[in-house]
Amino acid sequence: MDSPFMDAFATGLGERGIRVARFEFPYMAERRNSGKKGPPNRLPILLQSWHDVISQFRADHRGQRLVIGGKSMGGRMASLLLAEGEPDITALICLSYPFHPAKKPDRLRTEHLADFSLPCLIVQGDRDPLGNRVEVDSYDLAKSIQFHWCPDGDHDLTPRKRSGYTKEANWNDAMDAVAGFIKSL
Repeated sequence: MDSPFMDAFATGLGERGIRVARFEFPYMAERRNSGKKGPPNRLPILLQSWHDVISQFRADHRGQRLVIGGKSMGGRMASLLLAEGEPDITALICLSYPFHPAKKPDRLRTEHLADFSLPCLIVQGDRDPLGNRVEVDSYDLAKSIQFHWCPDGDHDLTPRKRSGYTKEANWNDAMDAVAGFIKSL
């Protein structure tokens, strides 16, 4: 939750008037404490983590609308939670959605996105190895899903130097897209 990417986005969105709350899944907290890289928690634990964070937010900020999301697996878990019917969520934002595992484009993680009804913004790099623009354009996704594409961006939205684009420009444009999306709701 405090990677350079997450720090930059939390700060940048805050500067754009968006309140951001961050949390770690249990396996990431364990990595932080032990220094050992263990596997992700099972799906029920990841989804329960989201339920717990949402419950806490609602207790602390009664009546405020809530947009949830995250980067990569955090966004995927948020999308699964919403597909299950988590109530009273305004929208979803996914940064670098993992449409499929690395080097396995035939194992799509999109079934629940075909009829996704909430407003959704996915910010994705053109050449993300977990779902590049050419691949994603061929998927059957709900009309409620909007995209912001970062030119030549990888899974961290970072372009190659030779592309002529910069990480800073991609990240700032992505933050502008996220803030604009939220403010339009």
